[in-house]
Amino acid sequence: MEDTTMTERNPILITGAGGQVGGVSRVMVDMLLEQGYPVRAFVRRDDERAQSLREAGAEVFVGDLLKLADVAAALKGVRRIYFSMSAQPYYADALTLMAAAARAQGDIEAFVHLSNYEQSYMTLERMTTPDEERRSWLGGLVTDWSPQQRAHWVCEQVLDWSGIPTVNVRATLFAESPHLTWMQLGPLSNGELRLPYGNQRLAPIAVHDLAEVCVKMLVDPAPHISKSYALTGPELKDMYGFAEDYAAALGRQVVYIPEEVEAWSEAFVDETVLQEALGDPAAARHVAAHLRIQARLIAGGRYDVLSDQLETLLGRPPRTMRWSLQSNGRLRELAVAPSH
Repeated sequence: MEDTTMTERNPILITGAGGQVGGVSRVMVDMLLEQGYPVRAFVRRDDERAQSLREAGAEVFVGDLLKLADVAAALKGVRRIYFSMSAQPYYADALTLMAAAARAQGDIEAFVHLSNYEQSYMTLERMTTPDEERRSWLGGLVTDWSPQQRAHWVCEQVLDWSGIPTVNVRATLFAESPHLTWMQLGPLSNGELRLPYGNQRLAPIAVHDLAEVCVKMLVDPAPHISKSYALTGPELKDMYGFAEDYAAALGRQVVYIPEEVEAWSEAFVDETVLQEALGDPAAARHVAAHLRIQARLIAGGRYDVLSDQLETLLGRPPRTMRWSLQSNGRLRELAVAPSH
């Protein structure tokens, strides 16, 4: 039986809650509150998103994940932690500070870490083989981690060494990822889906499903502690197949146009645009490098994999790419705009 008295007293800490609307953390906050659990949402700025969290019923903690004093203060009275933050150069630093503060506090029951799918194959053994072997294994285009993939690898080691009861949630490409949503807004307005994936297949995962799984782990962590889950969405399709889903979401014809991977990266992964969005040149370089490596890995077939773990954890069929596209606010705006 779940000990509800504990959760009534102890808030569940959710980091990354001030991120974009529709992000995993924000969806989790709403789900936990709906189920009657107290939530402490860690945000960087006290802005309209923080106010929205308060109005939803969360306790808002405003602080910096790179300041140990803030992290330790946010953990007071907390037993269960969900850690995620946007891709950035100090990701591993932030998780390490959180793990150190949690270990010092000493009464943590669960640390749910949103990792990435690549950790299931970018192992120490694989990533220390000769260059040629790595290139062959990783799809002919990649020999090393992106900076964000490296950060997740470091984070998983830190949590393992910390002794904190941990769950690693290794999620494949989100159905809401930049590659598949806002980076496609221009081409989609012309009825085109432009990606460098050739005939490779993907099984994107819906943010809603990921949030639901992480909430289940926080509410009843015991069955999940010390496990790492490799999660994908429910259907493995190539971009020609997904073009039909974009067409259904937009209510107009969409044609997949395969691009050459390096030319696509040059045209679509624009550090200037990322710098404007992120407000930080170092973060823009970090995210750009991650997006480029990820595109090469997909083009090399490294994401052509399907796991049934998500359905098992949810106890229901996962949501499809089409559902995610139809639920995406930016794409909905495009759907009602006149086509070019």
